[in-house]
Amino acid sequence: MAEVMADYAARGIERVAFADLYLEDVRAYREERLRNAPVEGYWPIWGRNTETVAREFAANFAATVVAVDDDALDSSFAGRRFDADLLADLPDEVNPCGENGEFHTFVYDGPIFDRAVPVETGERVTKEVGHGDAVVHYCDLLAAD
Repeated sequence: MAEVMADYAARGIERVAFADLYLEDVRAYREERLRNAPVEGYWPIWGRNTETVAREFAANFAATVVAVDDDALDSSFAGRRFDADLLADLPDEVNPCGENGEFHTFVYDGPIFDRAVPVETGERVTKEVGHGDAVVHYCDLLAAD
């Protein structure tokens, strides 16, 4: 992380934004890594309600779910668009922003983009990760024309 932050600083970047919402240990980890870095951290949505953030995000951005923790969701969620339908289908115990690692997304369009990143879903695979103690469902994204 130190090397990346030094590279960012050399390119004139002064701040790096993190989308963390409430996990104190994750924020503390990032703050510790940035303590002596030439770039500062910024948490623009820290402390916001995750239901509200998820609904606002789904209404304004385009994203695809690219990784799903099998302990939280089944494989059918991999490759789905992050939208109101997906939010309605999430079990109550799953954070709608995936804040606890339940799922991860790739954002490819929205108001902060000059243009959409052209992608399409590809193969879906399930893999054991770590030392076989976790199962993750993945959806490949491919460059689209």
